[in-house]
Amino acid sequence: MIFSTERLYTRKLLKSDLARYHRMQNDQQVMKYVGGKTFSLEENIKDLENLIGFYNKPKNDFWVWAVVEKETDDFVGTCAIVSNKKKEEEIGYRLLKQYWGKGYGKEVTNGLIKYAFEVMKIREIVAYVDKENVSSVRILDSTFKFIKEFYNEEDNCIDRYYKLSN
Repeated sequence: MIFSTERLYTRKLLKSDLARYHRMQNDQQVMKYVGGKTFSLEENIKDLENLIGFYNKPKNDFWVWAVVEKETDDFVGTCAIVSNKKKEEEIGYRLLKQYWGKGYGKEVTNGLIKYAFEVMKIREIVAYVDKENVSSVRILDSTFKFIKEFYNEEDNCIDRYYKLSN
């Protein structure tokens, strides 16, 4: 286990997560605000293997974990703390659609913040979100400091940029 919250825990991704991971990554609604591209089973097999491979990489700065519901032990989605292209420590999460609207996004965000600051000893974390992703905007508005909006050419959207310092 990496960290836990009231109803969730995080752990390393496993090859056995493939079916649910693929369902999440292949769902147009889930992927709508992260570039909009869904991924084939073959792409998701490679991606999952790649993410698992990062765990043993020396000086890894790309952590993506499984989010699991404590009560059922079901794979709910993923969360991450990664060093992005700008060398910022960025957090994020992605949930299977069936778990939307349960407060899990806020719960996992708070868990990520606590883990980043208390365990990883990161001094500042950032988050980016498509402004049309109203649920995630609401979560970030309540936990982070809003910095600016800008056009994200890669994803063809207006992103909101947030920071939070320890």
